[in-house]
Formats: sequence, C-alpha cells, structure tokens
Amino acid sequence: MTNILCFFQSHPYFSIFISFFTGLFFMPLIIKIAKKNNFVVKPNKRTSHEGEIPNVGGLNIFISFFLTTFLFCFTLFSELQFILLGVFIILIIGFVDDLIDLKVSWKLAGEFLSAFFLIVFAGIRITHLHHFLGIDVLPELTIGAFSVPVYSYLLSFFVFIVLINALNLIDGVDGLASGLGIIYCLFFGVYFMLIGNNNLSITSFAMVGSLTVFFIYNVFSKKNKIFMGDSGSLLLGYMITLYVFEFCERNAYHQVEPRYLIPAAPAFAACVLAVPLFDTLRVMLTRIKKGVSPFHPDRNHIHHLLLKIGLKHKEVSFLLMGVSLLYIGLALVGRNWRIEVLTGVAFILALVLTYILWQIVDRVEQKNKKTDV
Repeated sequence: MTNILCFFQSHPYFSIFISFFTGLFFMPLIIKIAKKNNFVVKPNKRTSHEGEIPNVGGLNIFISFFLTTFLFCFTLFSELQFILLGVFIILIIGFVDDLIDLKVSWKLAGEFLSAFFLIVFAGIRITHLHHFLGIDVLPELTIGAFSVPVYSYLLSFFVFIVLINALNLIDGVDGLASGLGIIYCLFFGVYFMLIGNNNLSITSFAMVGSLTVFFIYNVFSKKNKIFMGDSGSLLLGYMITLYVFEFCERNAYHQVEPRYLIPAAPAFAACVLAVPLFDTLRVMLTRIKKGVSPFHPDRNHIHHLLLKIGLKHKEVSFLLMGVSLLYIGLALVGRNWRIEVLTGVAFILALVLTYILWQIVDRVEQKNKKTDV
C-alpha cells in the first residue's frame, strides 16, 4: 500500500483515472436515486431542456473526488481538516438550493460560512498583492494585544464570493461549467505538479476525472442525462478558489522555482477564469443599469447570447472552452508583465469579443424580424 501511495504522490496525474472510474461506477446509482426521489429539474422559462432531468450531478462529482483525494492525499485533509468542513457546507448549501431554491440571502450566508472555514480556520487566503498599485504584503490592524489581518480577510472573502458565484452563474448550458472546470483544474493540476505541490496537484487532477464523467453524461447521454446543479457548481467554485489562493500566494512569496515563477499571478489567474468573471461582471452591471437587483435571474449571460444566434449547447460550450484556452495562452505570454498591463489587455480583448458578439446578435434579431414580417 505504501508503494501505491508513493507512486501516486510521484505521479499525481494518475488520480484522473482513479477519479474517473470511481465516478463512472457511481453515476448510474446517483441517477437512479435522483429519479426515484424526484431530485429533478423541470423545464421552465429560463431553461432550454425537455423532460425532467436529475440535477444532483454534483453529488457524483463530490463522491469520486473525495474518495480519490482521501485515498491518495489524506495528509492534506488531516493537516487542513477545515477545508473539508468548508467543502461539506458548500455541498449541502448547493444540494438544498437544488431541492427548494434557497433565497439569495440564505445562499450567500452559506457561502460565507464555508469561506470562513477556508480563510480563517485553514488560513488559506490572499495576503499579498504582488505590487499591484504599489502594494505588496497587506498590512494588519492592531486590536488590543493582537494583530488581525483585516484587509486580507476582507479581500479574501470578496474574491471567494465573486469566484464561487461566477462559476455558479456560468452553469447554464450542457457541458459549459464542467468543460471550463476541466480546463481550469487541469491547468492548476499541471502547475502544482511542476512546482512540487503534489497534494494540491492530486486534488486538481481528481477533480478533472470527476468532471469528465459528468461532462460525458451531461453532454452526450440522452437517456441518462444529468445536470450539475448548485451542489456541483458551488463545489467546483470552492475548489477553484482554493487553487487560486494557493497559486497567488506561492508566487507572491517565491515558493516556486524561478522558471515557474509568475510575477503577475493575480492577473494570470483572472485570465484563466476570464469567461465566467467577465460574464458575471457584465451581467451584473447590466442588471444594475436596468434598476434591478444584480442577483435577479435573466437570460443575458454569454451562453444565452450564443444560443440566440443559433448555436447549440455543445457548440456554445466548446466555443467558450476555446476562448478560455485563448486567455490561458494570453496569460502565458504576459506572465512577466505588470499586473495592470495584463489585466488591461485581457479586459480590452473581452470588450472586443463581446462587441463582436452583440453585433452578430443584432444582425440575427434583425433578420428574424424581417422573416416574421
């Protein structure tokens, strides 16, 4: 057994296969239980599917991910058990939301509670700004006899809520959230492996395997189709946030070999997650401009716009996955640029791509109006 553990620690990418086959084994059981207990989502004005589809795919993602990391990366959980508590909380919040559609306030409260275990108890947070706006280490406030990292906590909680909800909101068409998640986790898995952090690498690759099983069922299966649900998208957001925090902190304090050092780590991470981040920013600003709550649901997300121009679910997902790869390429090219420069270039590119999409949407709508007449 010791030899097996050593093998997986030396070759963390093999956890993809363990997680994949574990998920493949449990998925039929999860689908059967979901249908039996009516854990399904019915068609409504905001969905584009037909029939009643199980929406608890996140449970299968969690089971295969957890079993794999527990077997081959137990030291991570034994040392940072609060991470696991945060994972359980976010999974429960997502599962309950899938069943009864929680109010935004209750959902946010659950997210803050899970973030509390990650940021405060586990101590995984942002403490350094990489000289962004001339700021390096975030200062601490002295309260009585204690020094409290208030600014670090505030920034970390803000980033956590933004990331987890960005990934939650992008889950709107078949294969999109899971496809993007596969790309993100694959990137972080490879990076953590290169810098020698095999524990985090194993968890990243395990998530890749879990998401791949879901992706296959969600995109290509007809009889056994299943949705990720909030249990899956929130779990994915939680783990991605963990990886982003670790990615930025290790680069901030030069805890990597010089050849793998990324000075513009925060901007690099923003590029990796550009699709959900920019889409969430755009949608929320649009809602605020219209005078409605930024959390008010609508059909204005990028995947909705792409569906408007006639693309199918698969085409939308693969197109946006391609855009994500484009942004990762940009990040690799600009990894040594100043944070402000890389962020600016990424933002301008997003504006250009969005403008082109809106032009296409307008043309399609004008064409449809003429056809109706």
